[in-house]
Amino acid sequence: MKSIEQLTRANIRSLKPYSSARDEYSGLAASVFLDANENPYNKPNNRYPDPLQQTLKKEIAALKSVRPGQIFLGNGSDEAIDLLFRAFCQPQEENVVAIEPTYGMYKVCAGINDVEYRPVLLDEQYQFSADALLEHADAQSKLLFLCSPNNPTGNDLRREEIIRVLERFEGLVVLDEAYNDFSDAPSFLLELDRYPRLIVLQTFSKAWGCAAIRLGMAFASEEIIAVLNKIKYPYNVNRLTQEYARQMLHRRGDVERWVKQLKAEREEVMQRFARLKCTVHVYPSDANFFLVHLTDAVGIYNYLVGAGIIVRNRHHVALCGNCLRVTIGTRPENDRLIEALQNW
Repeated sequence: MKSIEQLTRANIRSLKPYSSARDEYSGLAASVFLDANENPYNKPNNRYPDPLQQTLKKEIAALKSVRPGQIFLGNGSDEAIDLLFRAFCQPQEENVVAIEPTYGMYKVCAGINDVEYRPVLLDEQYQFSADALLEHADAQSKLLFLCSPNNPTGNDLRREEIIRVLERFEGLVVLDEAYNDFSDAPSFLLELDRYPRLIVLQTFSKAWGCAAIRLGMAFASEEIIAVLNKIKYPYNVNRLTQEYARQMLHRRGDVERWVKQLKAEREEVMQRFARLKCTVHVYPSDANFFLVHLTDAVGIYNYLVGAGIIVRNRHHVALCGNCLRVTIGTRPENDRLIEALQNW
C-alpha cells in the first residue's frame, strides 16, 4: 500500500506553509508582543489565538486517550472534511467512495474540490457490505467515507464491515462519529495506532451541546494531522471557541447527564411515534434523532411547519421516501410534537 506521503497530493507535499507570528514564537515567558501587528488595547481579544490550540488539545487528548499530535481542531468537522479533499484528492483525476444516504457535506466538498464522488446505496436495513463498497473503488480512490451512527438513518454501521474496509481499502478511511456519544458501540479512537489510514471525526456540536461555537475534531496518525495543519488557515479556531471548549471539558458530568436523558427520551418518543396513525415504520436509532416512515411525509412536514414545529424532511433523499428525521428535544418539545401529530 502507498504511504501517507505518497497519498498526499504532490503540490501539497512540496508546499511551504504560511508561518504566522505565533508559529514562530510559542514561548510563555514574554510579556511584550510587538510581532504580529496587533492592537495593544482590548485585551485579551486583541491577541491572535494559539494557531495549534495546544492547551485545548492536551485536555482533549487526556479525555479521549489519544496523543495531542493525533488531534486536528477545526471550524466544525466540515473544515476537516474539506481539508482532506484538498490534501489528498487531485481534482478531475481522483475520486472518493461513500455510503448513500449519508451526511451531505461529503458530496458537497467533493463538488467544491472537483473530485468524483461515488455513492454506494445501503441495503434495506441501512447497512453496507464492505465488498460492495470496495467494488466501487479503484487505484484513483483516495478517500472512503463512513458515518456511524449514520445521518440521516440514525443506526450504527456493522463494526465487522467497517474493519473489513479498514483492512482492505488502500486509501484513507474517514469514519464520522459525530453521534457516537449516543450509541452503545465503542468508538474507533482506540484503533488509530492499529489502522494508520483511519481518520475519526467527532464534534462538540451534539452531545456537548456546543453547535454554536463550531468546533470539530479529527483524530488520526501524527503524519496525517501534520498534513492538515500544513494547509489549514493560520488561526482557524478563535480564542473564544478554544476557551469555551476548555470550560465545557470541565462539565463532563452535565454532558453525561444530557446524553442519558436524551437516550431515555429517544426511546420514549420512538414508542409514541409507533402508536401514531400516520406512522408506517420507526427505524432503530443509535443517535440523538431517528428516522420515521410516514403516510405523507411532505404533507406532515408542511403541517408541522404551520404549527411552528420544525423537523427535517428527508423525502427526497435516497432510500428515505416519505421519511422525516426527528431530533430529540426536551420533554415539553417532544410532547408538543406528538400532540400535533395526534391531531393530523
